[in-house]
Amino acid sequence: MVRDGVATARDLPLLSLGAFARRAAPMTGALLVSAFILSLVQPHALGPWWMNALLVALAYVWVFAQPLGSERDDALPALAVLLSALGLALVARLEPSLAPKQQSWLIVSLLIAIALGPAFTRFRRMASYKYVWVLASLALFGLLLIFGETVNGARLWIRFGSIHYEPVELIKLFVVFFLAAYLAETADVIATARRVWTANARYLGPLFVGWVASMAILVLQHDLGMATLLLVTFATILYVATRRVDLVVAGIVVFALAAFWAEHHFPYVGSRIAVWLHPFADPYGRGYQSSQGYFALAAGGLFGTGYRLGHPLFIPDVATDYVFAAIAEEFGWIGAAAVLLLFFAIVRRILAIGIRQPDLYAKLLAVGLAATFGFQVLIIVGGVVGLFPLTGITLPFISYGGSSLLANFILISLAWSMSAKQAEKGAAA
Repeated sequence: MVRDGVATARDLPLLSLGAFARRAAPMTGALLVSAFILSLVQPHALGPWWMNALLVALAYVWVFAQPLGSERDDALPALAVLLSALGLALVARLEPSLAPKQQSWLIVSLLIAIALGPAFTRFRRMASYKYVWVLASLALFGLLLIFGETVNGARLWIRFGSIHYEPVELIKLFVVFFLAAYLAETADVIATARRVWTANARYLGPLFVGWVASMAILVLQHDLGMATLLLVTFATILYVATRRVDLVVAGIVVFALAAFWAEHHFPYVGSRIAVWLHPFADPYGRGYQSSQGYFALAAGGLFGTGYRLGHPLFIPDVATDYVFAAIAEEFGWIGAAAVLLLFFAIVRRILAIGIRQPDLYAKLLAVGLAATFGFQVLIIVGGVVGLFPLTGITLPFISYGGSSLLANFILISLAWSMSAKQAEKGAAA
């Protein structure tokens, strides 16, 4: 019973049970759907049973690790877990030998998301360390230059024993952290300094970090996809903060010139663009991957061939670069559209979190996270269907790759912490 808006002691267990059910419901639904998806996987393709049990336990720990006195958008971690389960099923289908590794990375990602939770509840303190994120990014670039390994023409990986990690996945988050903090302090000045060149030079100088980072990735690593992702994320945050179209256009022009230069000086970049423009000019050579991807998209039709009934294995590197083509072939365009809607739901929810924030820093941070996630999906899906040159970035949570999985769980964990609001008194009653 609630008297005068105050719950009596007899009501507290019932209120706690109601809060418990509300908090557990999204993740429980996601885990039930995930269990069904993983039940379709071939026997012994995944790791031992205890790994799945540990994943379920960690998913619930992640949800219930939030402070008891707050409410969050609990759909965000549920969507991340659901997409990860789909990704695990697809990796087990396309590259069975990699599925246990993907499971292990999923466990590590959940553990780190849980461990960072307390720090993310005080996410506004991150603004005080804006130049630390710059230094961290430069340090990771330096490690790549010294210890990086070149794969398929791109210098992306650092090896730690048997583990390969792609530092750019963390750099994309560090750039967002810096830009949000810096622009929260200087947005008003930059917005009004259109014709004052001294002010432009003074306050825009540090922002060249965004351009420099994307250019460094393009020139030093030959990675057109991640360079594009950083640029569009940078441009989005800059425009939201200042509404200066001239700066956005200038950045795009500079990037286009750099991409044009890279096309004629780096065979890897030039080959990607040539295949995009003429995918069937060399169908048994460098155009083989893209042409097989188009065949897979066409074979799926509206309803798909069915899980394990298609032929996506004809596509080289299908578990990483072309996993969306495998989805479209075996689940059809209806299934592919459903997956895209899940991604859209995540972007929309993160943007909604930003709208509710009272301060500019938090708003820009949310916009940056949403842009990073959303544009990553757009770039890789657009590359698979032929809208853009194919790039080596991953489809979040679904493509094989521990680096991407870890970075995106950190992104979701931070956005989820930003969604926290105090529970309204009496709402549970």
